[in-house]
Amino acid sequence: MAKLKIKPLADRVLIEPDAAEEKTAAGIIIPDTAKEKPQKGTVVAIGTGKKDEPMTVKVGDSVLYGKYAGTELTIGGTNYLIMRESDVVAIV
Repeated sequence: MAKLKIKPLADRVLIEPDAAEEKTAAGIIIPDTAKEKPQKGTVVAIGTGKKDEPMTVKVGDSVLYGKYAGTELTIGGTNYLIMRESDVVAIV
């Protein structure tokens, strides 16, 4: 993973989503138009937190987040999501 030149502010986290499933459990290939948006990813950068709320997640954590959470952005050809830490629902 290349060093990112992006630093989330306050309680925001930058997440690299896991790849969408390519096949079903039965081996059926899923076309791009029917793929579910992943709800799991890896934290690649975090902000410093808020004055009274330190950050709970850390870089490298595998996390779950809401289906519509965050703002999508592309940096160097890689897709990321940036969201508030409160949009992260669990560390797995």
